[in-house]
Amino acid sequence: MSSVGLLFVGAVLFVNGLLLLGHVDPKTAGVFNLFVGALQTAIPFYLIATATSPDVVLSAAGVFMFGFTYLYVGINNLAGFDGPGLGFYSAWVAIMAVGFGVTNLVRFDDTASALLWFQWAVLWGLFFVVIGLGQAQWTTFTAWLTLMLSFTTCTVPGFVYLLGETVPAWAVAASIVLTAVALAPLALRALRDGGSTAVEPSAPSPVAVPA
Repeated sequence: MSSVGLLFVGAVLFVNGLLLLGHVDPKTAGVFNLFVGALQTAIPFYLIATATSPDVVLSAAGVFMFGFTYLYVGINNLAGFDGPGLGFYSAWVAIMAVGFGVTNLVRFDDTASALLWFQWAVLWGLFFVVIGLGQAQWTTFTAWLTLMLSFTTCTVPGFVYLLGETVPAWAVAASIVLTAVALAPLALRALRDGGSTAVEPSAPSPVAVPA
């Protein structure tokens, strides 16, 4: 994903995190998701059309997954559709994100990017839990994780790449540790709450990003 695309993925994740907390109207968030979704489908389409190697196509394919997520969220929120379909699509994205993480680690020896992909896998997995399975007790945790990852995995790395610099693996690892420590109380609360409450059709449809 381009540094510009990564930067705006951070923006849409930030909006979607606030959406999950109930601070943003679903239709307003839906419009912005469509903007970013269009960007994240136009970029990989161009990259694939002009690709000169299989690796370019491989990278662009990952961006498509997230672009379709945002388009899905935008249409769902604006039309008022039920969310389970988006939730189960998020499960597929989470599985593929693990694959892209392993690929970055093994094929490209890029630990920093691999760690970013693994975090996105966790986030999309939570979207599946909240939207697909209706486990509402995880909504607050997912919202705050979305807000934090919007900066640590997208906004900050995207801006660093715009400056022509690289993101060191140790910095990504440190951000993972800090995120885990900060959100541990919310995770424990969700585990204590247990139960299962279905998400309303108009409830926030989180989602987000990529590489």
